[in-house]
Amino acid sequence: MPAKGDHDARRADVAAAVWRVLDAHGFGGLTMRAVAAELGASTGLLTHYFTNKRELVRYAHEIAAERSDTRPRRQAEQPGLAALRVALVNVLPLSAEAVAMNRVWVSFWDAALDDESLREAQRARYSRWRGQLRACVEEAQARGELPPADPADVAVEAAAFTHGLVVQALFDPDRLPAERQLRLLDDFLTRLATVP
Repeated sequence: MPAKGDHDARRADVAAAVWRVLDAHGFGGLTMRAVAAELGASTGLLTHYFTNKRELVRYAHEIAAERSDTRPRRQAEQPGLAALRVALVNVLPLSAEAVAMNRVWVSFWDAALDDESLREAQRARYSRWRGQLRACVEEAQARGELPPADPADVAVEAAAFTHGLVVQALFDPDRLPAERQLRLLDDFLTRLATVP
């Protein structure tokens, strides 16, 4: 039996290999064989960590969530509309790292639709994000930066707009470089702020 430190180090190696496979091939390309090849190891080695692909996919979700939650983010200088903008900018694929993160999450949607526990994890993740957006909307309304409206609906609209922009930018990065994404987001927020 390997020492705990060796086991933890090997698990970290496996996590890094899983991330590289996800980045390159998405959840559809995530197989025991692909991860083993990325590690330069046999699939037998992976059976020490995962008994089947479902366990591997769930582990990949944990890695994606951890990387997403711990990555550096822009911080808003003010509450309200400025904080809402920053929260949405933090999701856009504006850098190579953000593109990789978004590619992984978008490819994960298919796996989540087919697995109740993954679907629930995704549902909870979106609920938390919409809650954060809602708090920004409520503050923006209190400051007079956004007109009165149901803040939960405004948060859903903002999330939907941003994720739509993410998907389009992933499929057509030449037409939607970072500068255009930011301009489109700012145009969206301007319209949101001026709706009677």
